[in-house]
Amino acid sequence: MATAIPPTKMFKVFVLEADTAIPKILPQVVKNVEIIEGNGGPGTIKKTSFAEDREVKYIKTQIDATDKDNFTHCYSAIGGDPWMDALEKVSYEIKMVSSSDGGSIIKTTTKHYPKENGEIDEDQIKIGAEKALALFKAVEAYLLANPDAYN
Repeated sequence: MATAIPPTKMFKVFVLEADTAIPKILPQVVKNVEIIEGNGGPGTIKKTSFAEDREVKYIKTQIDATDKDNFTHCYSAIGGDPWMDALEKVSYEIKMVSSSDGGSIIKTTTKHYPKENGEIDEDQIKIGAEKALALFKAVEAYLLANPDAYN
């Protein structure tokens, strides 16, 4: 995905300050994010609670690695409802790179790990990808409308 927002700002909002920024920008989607275990670095487990009217109520994630210098963040969804019943985890790698116009290109890689006898629901994967893209677009719109936010 390409955006007019520079990678330093996108990384700040989506990774470094995501726990407070995302619920503030999108309270109709994300209710809150809380650290369950850890200090914010690799191994930290977080619980993201979604707004009351959302199909998914919460998701637990674990931070695998964060590279502030190269704008890379790796984490895994390790619990939640409803689709995690069939999955051991879903791992994500987000990489933000500068684009020639001063914005950034956001690259994501997702790997699904089914539980023994678990089946991956391709429709749920597509829905999840669409929701992630909508989240990026909503944050992008907020940052474009509020250029002094998160500097």
